[in-house]
Amino acid sequence: MSQLQMQTVQLEVNAVWQPSGRFFLYAKNRHSNYIPADQLAPLLFTWDPYSYYGTMHESAAHNGIPCIILSPRHALEYFSNPTARNHHVSVMEHENLRALRSAAKIIKHALQQGNFAPDFEIWKTADTLQWKLLFPDKEVHQNPSFMETRELQPGDNDQSVWSHLNIALFYVNDWLQAIFRELLEQNNPVHDAWQQVLETYPALAAHTDKHLWLDEEDWLIAIGWQQNTTPFHTVLQLDEPVDDEETWLLHIMLQDNENPDTLIPYSQKRPLSDQPLPDSFLPFEGRIRKDMEIWMQLVPWLKDPNEDGRLLAAMTTEQAYNFLTNASERLIGHGYTILLPGWWKELKKQKPKVKMNIRSSAGAKGQSIFGLQQIMDFDWKLALGNIELSEKEFGKWLDEKHRLIKFQGQWIPLDAQLQKQVRNFMKQLSKKNGLTFRDVLEMHLIQGTADLTDASPIDDSQEPPIDDHNPEAAGLFPELSVELELNQHILALFEQLKHIRGIPQLPAALSFQGTLRKYQTEGVSWLLFLRSLGLGACLADDMGLGKTIQWINYLLHVKDKQKQSTPTLLVCPTSVLGNWQKEIDRFAPSLTIYLHHGTNRKKGEDFLQTAQTVDVVLTSYTLTHLDEEEFRTVHWNAICLDEAQNIKNVYTKQSAAIRRLEADHRVAMTGTPMENRLTELWSIMDFVNPGYLGSLSSFQKQFVQPIEKSNDPTRIEQVKRLIQPFLLRRVKTSPDIELDLPEKQESKLYVSLTVEQAAMYESIIQDMFERLDVVSAMERRGLILSTLTKIKQLCNHPALVLKESGQITRKNRSNKMERLLDMVQELRQEGDSCLIFTQFVEMGHLLVQFLEQELQEQILFLHGGVSKTKRDRMIAQFQDQMLPLEERRHIFLLSLKAGGVGLNLTAASHVFHFDRWWNPAVENQATDRAFRIGQTQHVQVHKFVTLGTLEERIDELIDKKQGMNDQIVGGGENWITELSTDDLRNLFVLRKDWIQSDEG
Repeated sequence: MSQLQMQTVQLEVNAVWQPSGRFFLYAKNRHSNYIPADQLAPLLFTWDPYSYYGTMHESAAHNGIPCIILSPRHALEYFSNPTARNHHVSVMEHENLRALRSAAKIIKHALQQGNFAPDFEIWKTADTLQWKLLFPDKEVHQNPSFMETRELQPGDNDQSVWSHLNIALFYVNDWLQAIFRELLEQNNPVHDAWQQVLETYPALAAHTDKHLWLDEEDWLIAIGWQQNTTPFHTVLQLDEPVDDEETWLLHIMLQDNENPDTLIPYSQKRPLSDQPLPDSFLPFEGRIRKDMEIWMQLVPWLKDPNEDGRLLAAMTTEQAYNFLTNASERLIGHGYTILLPGWWKELKKQKPKVKMNIRSSAGAKGQSIFGLQQIMDFDWKLALGNIELSEKEFGKWLDEKHRLIKFQGQWIPLDAQLQKQVRNFMKQLSKKNGLTFRDVLEMHLIQGTADLTDASPIDDSQEPPIDDHNPEAAGLFPELSVELELNQHILALFEQLKHIRGIPQLPAALSFQGTLRKYQTEGVSWLLFLRSLGLGACLADDMGLGKTIQWINYLLHVKDKQKQSTPTLLVCPTSVLGNWQKEIDRFAPSLTIYLHHGTNRKKGEDFLQTAQTVDVVLTSYTLTHLDEEEFRTVHWNAICLDEAQNIKNVYTKQSAAIRRLEADHRVAMTGTPMENRLTELWSIMDFVNPGYLGSLSSFQKQFVQPIEKSNDPTRIEQVKRLIQPFLLRRVKTSPDIELDLPEKQESKLYVSLTVEQAAMYESIIQDMFERLDVVSAMERRGLILSTLTKIKQLCNHPALVLKESGQITRKNRSNKMERLLDMVQELRQEGDSCLIFTQFVEMGHLLVQFLEQELQEQILFLHGGVSKTKRDRMIAQFQDQMLPLEERRHIFLLSLKAGGVGLNLTAASHVFHFDRWWNPAVENQATDRAFRIGQTQHVQVHKFVTLGTLEERIDELIDKKQGMNDQIVGGGENWITELSTDDLRNLFVLRKDWIQSDEG
């Protein structure tokens, strides 16, 4: 049996040092071709455990050459161990690599023998810790073991040998620093030990006091490099005055290292030999003198002006304050033990508070709070632990400019920062003319964190400057919190605002033509309760829970009980003006209405005269801007916004116009107070209670940015607390509602693309990505949005993208249409009715043609171009069970925008979302046309999703993206135009496994 012979590999190997401390290792074969890193590693690292024997390595290109990267520590182990490579590799090393091997031998020898130390002289002048070898270069030259890696070459002489060694020594210092830098940057015992040293001696990391380290020995002892042979530590102890004395005493104590609890006084006035000290202490008096000298350099005022070279032994209260604050911290930072009175440590743990005793009786029986801006009566006191200073007492000590006072037998520090915080606090209250109901409510809701500084900045130019180099500059107590002390009436009022069940319940208005459910009675009572306090309200119940009749009942109560003298303005989308007319006529026929709409609407004085003769002026959002002049002539009894999400963009003209109107009370009604972003919630809440959430910029900084960027749970909870008193939201599925509604079952219908659709899909996204990176940011958003529209249309039917007109015939060009037809045929055979939603009017017309052709029955189609008269007729044809059979319709196709809100279509037991509106809140609103009060049937909701396409990915995102909105009010959406190009590619790319084949 023949034995296989392994062929020897011949390599020329070199390594290059990088300033970062890493090494680039590379090699050529005998044909002078560079070896790829993944092929080189198994050859050179066969027996190298550091790289897991060549299986784990980092690679890169250096000047176009493929290289293996070695860290400083890995390079040390590898270059000092030439046996790591494969025995069947013949290596010719470059001169530079041989020099590195010699340098590695020098460094490893030094590390093994412990012949290295931190460099004291460099540390004193540099910003970083550096290291040095402790043996001289001569030892290196005389030690032949360092030359083991340097094989003599033909023509070598003594000069070339020592030249090689000098090259090796050139690398040693920087390489040594890189090794220790790597150790200190990684989590290992060396790193942990150095961090502990810095915590013990923070002055080691400072740049200002390095000259105070008198010699290298002290420094090496401080960092733990050398053992301290002194049998004691020199300690400073401060004692407070006894009885009525005012003198603080500073003592020098010697702490026995073997028995740390033993403290022996040291007198500066007697020789060490005359003091009762252990004999072992006597040889080290120089240590005490050296420590005293450092103390007096660190804190110059500790030097006794009357005794040369001695430490101050007695202090005034002002000096004691300085010692307790900055001086002791400075000494501790240099590693000295300072003993302070026990109460000082406990006092520093205390958090000062301004306790505000709110004693206003506003809102009591027979009185009224006139909104959020009412000024509240209060007293305040400064509390520190169990000590409290009244405003008068604090002012007295402030005027006397004492920073350490004895009050009721206890010492209290009034540091400059605390004084400034309290002064600024009071100045801000003065600028705001006191504390408002809004401030008190906000502090109560989010536990003393009200922003009382949202006004213009305080001018503190007259305040004494704070020394930034003084540790006291940050203040002993960096946080000044506010604690409210509320009287029983205000506390009860706030509890009612937080818990609706505590509000007195009012029965339905006498003139109301109908009945209210229990939760609706609670809603009406809540609206009236807030009105009585001058506070606005946002009624955000789910669609179908009867926000309309709650508000009508509220309006009847206002008219019957409060004798309104001016009309109420009701603003709603144009599409539901008629619905509001019918609902008011039905439930409150005693209310008179003026519909301000159409080309014949009243203007100028005619408008004012007409408005003053009715109870309700009903208009649309568009007209609030166009006819703002007319609306501003009336001080409204109340303003109600139906579908208030229409003002979610605060910058629109209609939103601004509505905010400028004046009213006694403001009410917003919406099922989606926040569709996409928190600023939409701010916009609605700012209409309801102007200024309550602060300015938009401050709200964005305080809440929007931390919530939308990092989902900050603390900020989310604070927003919830702030809006809770003014936003009432109930959902149909809550057990408290007790609607006895039938179940709603949601399901998804997955369909595939046809071959025609898939080819067009690929073409559309390819065109987008070719243009995406060459257009401006604004054009980029427009391009993405237009592509989204095309893709959604394509997933519905190719005819929408191709702009084909005429009758649609069955050519199996859209699986969505085929699946819809099958399901509608089945439900019609069972006698059921359905709603079909699409966001494209063109698609609606195609579906009408297609379904009427296949089903042979008339289809209703409601879109934005349908007149109010025809719209009402359609609703009656679908809903009215009393119509003749030939007039009844069972399939109602709706444009999502036109039919998504304000309709009651409970005749449907099936709801189809033919294409997806990528906002769950909007889709749910549309579904609620059927799943609402009055529904007696089981409702099935069917949502179409085209597999392998953008539709499927967006559907997955919708399922996951319920976080922020659900945590605050409900809803959510993805902002596709802001995605990176790579994320867009992942979103848009077509997964071809779901494409329908030609045969299918």
